[in-house]
Amino acid sequence: MRTASRRTAALLTWAALAAALLVPVAAAALSPLLAWRQPVYIAAGFAGIAAMALLLLQPLLAGGGLPGLSGARGRRIHRWVGALLVALVLIHVAGLWITSPPDVIDALLFRSPTPFSAWGVVALWAVLAAALLALFRHRLRPRVWRRAHTVLAMVIVTGSVVHALLIEGTMETWSKVGLCMLVVAATVKVAADLLARKRGPRRA
Repeated sequence: MRTASRRTAALLTWAALAAALLVPVAAAALSPLLAWRQPVYIAAGFAGIAAMALLLLQPLLAGGGLPGLSGARGRRIHRWVGALLVALVLIHVAGLWITSPPDVIDALLFRSPTPFSAWGVVALWAVLAAALLALFRHRLRPRVWRRAHTVLAMVIVTGSVVHALLIEGTMETWSKVGLCMLVVAATVKVAADLLARKRGPRRA
């Protein structure tokens, strides 16, 4: 009975996660705004949407919250997903650069009149900093690595969520808000759990 219950719980967990990841992407694919967009711009936009979806996976993988992907296996996939996240962010920025270099330059220099641009750039630099930090992880003390990685993760999530919520684009509003809330909740919970593990049980 316990084994069957665990399997059912695992299936429900994966089904819920799949819905959380795919519904926003599918809703964006049905957006009428796509009819007036260039193919490069559409590709850049969906790279950003996919990157946002991966932000939900990352804390779950790091915290061992996914059935069958706990421990070393989950952390290994976490690193691969992190690399894919970096690639998607670069594709997102490169696509926007191809369609409008001046807008990207203004955004990178924090001169853009649109508030969402600044938050996106903050998230961009945090993603690149996290990737660079991962490359030199073995040269850092474990405590320094964990703290720096956690701080950068929080910056990435904050910047990405605000960036996404401020944009009125192809993403459907309610599915976007739902995804953003899940990303924030998962990140905060996993960060709190990891902090509690480091502190250990309190003595009476």
